[in-house]
Amino acid sequence: MLEQTFTFTNDVQNEVFVYQWSSPASYPAVPLKGILQIAHGMAETAKRYERLAEMLTPRGWIVFAGDHRGHGKTAGSDADLGCIGKDGFGGMVRDMSALSRIIRERYPNLPLFLLGHSMGSFLTQKMMYTAPEPYSGFILSGTNGPRGMIGFGEKLARLQCLVQGERHPSLMLNALVFGAYNKHFLPPRTPFDWLSRDDAEVDKYVNDPQCGFLCSAGFFRGFFSLLQEIHRPRLMRKIPKEKPIYIFGGDEDPVGLRGDGIKKLDALYNLLLIRDVEVKLYPGGRHEMLNETNRDEVMRDLADWLERHV
Repeated sequence: MLEQTFTFTNDVQNEVFVYQWSSPASYPAVPLKGILQIAHGMAETAKRYERLAEMLTPRGWIVFAGDHRGHGKTAGSDADLGCIGKDGFGGMVRDMSALSRIIRERYPNLPLFLLGHSMGSFLTQKMMYTAPEPYSGFILSGTNGPRGMIGFGEKLARLQCLVQGERHPSLMLNALVFGAYNKHFLPPRTPFDWLSRDDAEVDKYVNDPQCGFLCSAGFFRGFFSLLQEIHRPRLMRKIPKEKPIYIFGGDEDPVGLRGDGIKKLDALYNLLLIRDVEVKLYPGGRHEMLNETNRDEVMRDLADWLERHV
């Protein structure tokens, strides 16, 4: 597999770092089928999706994945991890849209799909009603539908920003969001057992200095605001009815309320009369199905869905 990287300048004059994976010219000729753009999750990097790209590129896919604001190489330094600036989540969506335009300029005739994992899935849910035009379909991994207490969290985040500043690493808000995620996986081996049943994959995450960092109070304020926005009925009604949606996750994923949140989101899309919504819940799976013990099955199912929708 050939890995290339590039950057582009976003609307606040920061450099967004992007990975592009494809089959090398020396690889036996495989007709190009399409392009997958990936939006990664909170406190991780786009580089973690290299394994998925390794599976897709021999099948005729090109994969793009950019580091979001406050993440990976886009953050610029370890001190800036988890700090996203003013309107950071709106900026992440604009960066994703800008990347789609770059992809379209390079490959105008190939179908383009958008996959978002966890935080990236919530950004993707916003893209579905703000900038769906370039995409042939959407994929949501480790996602959730509407849930309570989000307004309370946003108020706490606003208060902490006022008292301690937007860049303050927030132990309190981190505990509010993630504190209960390990409670079904006892005895805990690490604070991140909820990510995967594969201990080696969890350890890779724990030992990566660009993963698992504390996000800032300003980050959480923007995150809670995004979660409240994306499920407002007047906005969800703007989602195109004709574009397919694939939702997959583990039925032990605390982010998706152990499957209940995904089922609720599926029901909302059905009420909106979206024509093609497919849901796959994997028994025993946790949050990162692409890093789970049955990841080969998960990736094959994803590839099969893509190939059925090109």
